[in-house]
Amino acid sequence: MIYHGWEVFSTETMNGYLQWDLFKNSSNGKFMVYAGKASELIAGVFLLLGLFTRIAALILMGTLAYIAFFVGHGKIWYDDQHPFLFVLLFFVIFITGGGKYSLDNILFGSRHSR
Repeated sequence: MIYHGWEVFSTETMNGYLQWDLFKNSSNGKFMVYAGKASELIAGVFLLLGLFTRIAALILMGTLAYIAFFVGHGKIWYDDQHPFLFVLLFFVIFITGGGKYSLDNILFGSRHSR
């Protein structure tokens, strides 16, 4: 996710996204594109560190569900399967949490012994 979110620093790439019909015809298209890429970057960093894991997974589930169902028109079995598969993956991470070696566990402790 960090790789995809890093595009927020590329003006050329971001302008390319702004040319998509969904964002070009919207009054808040620029905000949506930058918010999506920023959420991929920031939540990706949190997942890498294992910090606020469930919150980061929830944010990424929302972002990628929006991509799969609104940007991609809900064609999850063919065209937009990758964003939807990420939604499922982040759902698993949301359910399981950060794990034994995550910063969540180190900083905040664990309610369950693993």
